Order: sequence, then structure tokens, then C-alpha cells
Amino acid sequence: MDSPDIRIPHFMLAGTRPSGLRHLVANILGGVEYAVSVATGVLLALATTLALAGAGLLLWQGMHDWSGTQAIYALVDRLMLVLMLVEILHTVSTSVRSGGLRAEPFLILGLIASIRRVSVITLQASETMHGRPWSPDIQQQFQASTIELAVLGLLILAMVVAIYILRKTTANADG
Repeated sequence: MDSPDIRIPHFMLAGTRPSGLRHLVANILGGVEYAVSVATGVLLALATTLALAGAGLLLWQGMHDWSGTQAIYALVDRLMLVLMLVEILHTVSTSVRSGGLRAEPFLILGLIASIRRVSVITLQASETMHGRPWSPDIQQQFQASTIELAVLGLLILAMVVAIYILRKTTANADG
């Protein structure tokens, strides 16, 4: 059974030998792809470091405001962003090493992003409704948040099932 990797063009597959100009173009494009992947990885590493430093600063600022929860919300949001960047960086580095893309890291990234959005919606809804009387505006925001949370819940479930199926398929193909 085939692995769930994204396949490279047929002229770049092992066992096929492009000749002449096609071989030269394939080598040039492969080199450009490699260089762009490495540059992307370096920039992602820098962005991840910057986001992590920003999370540290948010933590430091939050330690001075014991009664407020805004810094905690911002810190959790920033840390989820750091996790997303780390997952993207892992995907790029794996791609550079193996020469192919796998679907699972993108599903994990989508899972992290969806969970991040769920936490943001929950925190926003809690702040919006905290201490305010029920009004048509708040009811409308509550309904919109509930619908978005339901859709995100289904999306999260679908991604978890897809990851499970990919892992099961890969385990069966290897064993």
C-alpha cells in the first residue's frame, strides 16, 4: 500500500531517468526548491524564537498583574502560535531531509490552530458575558460563538480521525 506522502513528479522518481535538458531543469528546480525550503526554515526558526520571546515578555508582564486574566489569555494564545510555528518548522525540516511532504504534520497543525481558535472564542465569550445583563446583542454573539465552536468541534474530530487513519495505514504498510 502506498504511503500517504505527497508524490513528486514522475520525472524525478527513482528508476526514471530524464535525459538532457529535462535532467538539467529537474536539477535546477530541485536546487531552487531546496534553497527556498532552507531559507523558509531559517525564517521560521527566527519567527518562532521571536514569538517565544514575546510569550516570555507576556508572562513577565502578567506576573505584575495578579488580578487580571488578560495577560494569561494573551500568553496562551501566543504559546499556541509558538506550537504552530514549531510544527511548521518540523514539517519544513522533514521535507528538506526526505524530499517529500507528509500529510500528518499539516493535520496536526490544523488541529493546533483549531484548538487555538476554540480557546480564543471561549475566552472572548467569557469576557463578553461576564457581569453584563443578557441583551439581544449578547445573545447574537453567544449564538455565533456556539455555531463556530460546533463547527470547530466537528473539524477537530475530523482531523483526529484523519490522523488516526493515516497512522493506522502507515503502520499497516510498514508491518
